[in-house]
Amino acid sequence: MNKVQQSIEVQVPITTVYNQWTQFEEFPRFMEGVKEVRQINDQSMDWTAEINGKEESWTAKITEQEPDQLIAWRSLTEPINSGRVTFTRLDENLTRVDLEMEWEPRDSTEKLGAAMGFDDRQIKGDLERFKKFIESRGTATGGWRGEIEAGERVANRAD
Repeated sequence: MNKVQQSIEVQVPITTVYNQWTQFEEFPRFMEGVKEVRQINDQSMDWTAEINGKEESWTAKITEQEPDQLIAWRSLTEPINSGRVTFTRLDENLTRVDLEMEWEPRDSTEKLGAAMGFDDRQIKGDLERFKKFIESRGTATGGWRGEIEAGERVANRAD
């Protein structure tokens, strides 16, 4: 498995940053290569992205979610990937976003790209575009405040 870890500080309150991150269908606006994310339900989504010049689709499931703290996921289909994003309040209007992703390279091109740091640069660029997106808006396009444990919805603070 290959692993990438990147962080960024965002000049927006933690709740705004977290709420925007829960809007998965908006990811193509700031994640390079992501063509579409379709939310199936609170825990599952279908992704379509361009990876090494090829269009790939997969289903992912949120395994853990706690408002203003973290979102973790894993793919249910290939390409195999998983990750975790955490949110840390640094002050009233400053939030650190820490993103960890793991994936299984499937061929020599993906292995070479990882070895050359392409994946690190991709994730770093995605976080920088997210920062620009949310800082320029100042507000989230929506938000979901539910909680997920072991892949199952356990609470929704709006309920």
